[in-house]
Amino acid sequence: MGERWAFLILRAAFNGLQHFEEFQQELGIARNILANRLARFVAHGIMERGAVPEDRRKVVYRLTDKGWALLPTMVALRQWGERWETGCPASPVLVDVRDGRPIRPVAVLSHDGRALGQGELHWALLE
Repeated sequence: MGERWAFLILRAAFNGLQHFEEFQQELGIARNILANRLARFVAHGIMERGAVPEDRRKVVYRLTDKGWALLPTMVALRQWGERWETGCPASPVLVDVRDGRPIRPVAVLSHDGRALGQGELHWALLE
């Protein structure tokens, strides 16, 4: 996860890309590097590799539930970059399908849904 191509491949997968050629064309990544990263994602259960039902020779890579669970992390990192590095929203903007409005900033929430800030958190051992 800790290298540039991994994040770019995941972002592309969240944006609906599924075919090796789509990833390569969109990202401009070397075939050997892309093949290696996709194989790692599959090995770690983040993506699954499968054949296209209409043409068993074609392969798709789909995010698993484990992969989709990375979405909040990816969104939080993007929002952090927009706030602290670029100072402006990136394009395209992630919106709610229902109403087309931009999503809220990712936050750490309490058990009852309150957004928690600095000074409102600490690590504790639960028994």
